[in-house]
Amino acid sequence: MEVSVLNINGQETGRKVTLNESIFGITPNDHVLYLDVKQYLANQRQGTAKSKERSEISGSTRKLGRQKGGGGARRGDINSPLLVGGGRVFGPKPRDYRFKLNKKVKTLARKSALSYKAQESAIIILEDFNLEAPKTKEFVNVVKNLKIDSKKVLLLLPEVNKNVYLSARNLQRSEVMLASTLNAYKVLNADVLVFTEKSLQVVDGLLTK
Repeated sequence: MEVSVLNINGQETGRKVTLNESIFGITPNDHVLYLDVKQYLANQRQGTAKSKERSEISGSTRKLGRQKGGGGARRGDINSPLLVGGGRVFGPKPRDYRFKLNKKVKTLARKSALSYKAQESAIIILEDFNLEAPKTKEFVNVVKNLKIDSKKVLLLLPEVNKNVYLSARNLQRSEVMLASTLNAYKVLNADVLVFTEKSLQVVDGLLTK
């Protein structure tokens, strides 16, 4: 699959790039995508939710009523979960939600996500560029020139570029990240992927090892 290389003005440069079929042309594996996205979202969780159980509530341990004959459920002290203000049964406790996925699974997930975007013709190749200063207006102009200002855009860079990152930081629909940190969730969450020529080479080298 060939894609034309554009400049920041949205014009064709006359060059074309051939997308690697082993990365952008495979049959997507939906189950692997599910696992990778699930792991990514699980890793974002703080896991600090906590509620007090019966033994942690401050209150008297005196038995409130007789065991039988009261006409209601059995309850002991005022900390009983049956009563308002009592402890919570099986409430959340601090825990780590992270889990492991094999490298091959994660690699296949990224390839599957990229293949979906290639099928949707949602990939743009941009020639390598740099902004002289952090200017949000300049980045907005680039997105408008590419005619993707109404879509969620993910721009992939080959290396850290502070000016480009700061220029896009305040834009709700745009995100900038390093090609080396690409993951399936970010790819699927974006409407359009914008690769610079060098970032495409980084992804190619990363996923063909």
